[in-house]
Amino acid sequence: MIDQTTLITYLAILLGFVFIPGPAVILTLARASTSGTRVGIATGLGIAVGDLVHTAMAVVGLSAVILASAFLFTLVKYLGAAYLVYLGIRAILEKVQPDAAFGSLRITPGQALRQAVLAEVLNPKSALFFLAFLPQFVRPENGAVALQLTILGGLFVLMGLLSTLVFATCAGWFGAFLRRNPAVVRWQGKVVGAIYIALGARLALQEK
Repeated sequence: MIDQTTLITYLAILLGFVFIPGPAVILTLARASTSGTRVGIATGLGIAVGDLVHTAMAVVGLSAVILASAFLFTLVKYLGAAYLVYLGIRAILEKVQPDAAFGSLRITPGQALRQAVLAEVLNPKSALFFLAFLPQFVRPENGAVALQLTILGGLFVLMGLLSTLVFATCAGWFGAFLRRNPAVVRWQGKVVGAIYIALGARLALQEK
């Protein structure tokens, strides 16, 4: 098992990390502010599921294989970037319904969940993070390395989910207030689309 000092240090670093706005938080804020708290929460859950996949990949070594291959890394990177750009373009081109100002959802929570899972799984930077960050807190003398990685990854997912739920709830309330203004309703899809496209471009331009 992980010793107490290592665990406390890890949790302290993690607490500061997960509440710093990053791509996951930005995606959650964008969804919650335009489609409501439930959709924002579903987005956060989808990101958590994607991070669970990355944890499992890190434990079994699949992420290391992808990151060791320039071709595979580039392939996954561009697939993820293309998907985010696709979501952004679709949001920009989406027609605003006459009743949108009264709170109709742009997408369902189920759609938001699936999109978030796919976007997170196709983000090689997440795979790189799990491979680079988690092993720093693994001590061979504390027992099975795979078990330690699983515990550390699980704690990251739980704390990350907590942060996205907090942001989703706050953004959902704020978004409900903004959607009472018809001008905001007309522009919110374009703003969200621009955010997705910017995140896709950022992912496409990142290096290992």
